[in-house]
Amino acid sequence: MATKVIDYKSLNDEELVSLIRNKDYSAFEEIVDRYSPKAMRLALKITKNREDAQDVLQDTFVSVYKNIDSFKGESAFSSWLYRICANFALMKLRGRRYDGQSDSLDENPNMDIETLAAHSHSENDWSERADKLFLRKELRQKIDQAIEKLPDEYRVVFLLKDVEGLSNEEIGKTLDITVPAVKSRLHRARLFLRKEISKYLNE
Repeated sequence: MATKVIDYKSLNDEELVSLIRNKDYSAFEEIVDRYSPKAMRLALKITKNREDAQDVLQDTFVSVYKNIDSFKGESAFSSWLYRICANFALMKLRGRRYDGQSDSLDENPNMDIETLAAHSHSENDWSERADKLFLRKELRQKIDQAIEKLPDEYRVVFLLKDVEGLSNEEIGKTLDITVPAVKSRLHRARLFLRKEISKYLNE
């Protein structure tokens, strides 16, 4: 009797997870192929260092494979994976701080978000104009540049919420902070980004 060939690419995450729990390495390879690009982008945006991001990516998938039984299915598999990725990326950032490197808000006067936000345009005005221009490559580049300028603690929250789609509760668990703290950091990040993009829209 011929062995049934599994088309791993046609399987959903839940089916792949079930196979990985049974030590099906091909299913794991499909998960790696499926999520490596986005996980790499997330790691790179958080660490802002390609070598560190590659380390984060490797650590993420090793952890996924070893700890697959801890995934309970209470959230999307992708959210669980991105939380792991974000945690490893944050560990890299904390390691840098121990080496004397930091770009926190308090240590960088150019990152005074409250001051910048006080002079920004209204959210509706910015949103209306941004909607018309969003597809322009230049605007996308400006948005990426603005995200890069965010202090670590704000950038991570913004990426997890607005880019990866995690809930406030999931972000809080990932970063070990309260939901109100998540909301506060997200609000400050958006204010800063709105100010930065408003500069471009008014040029």
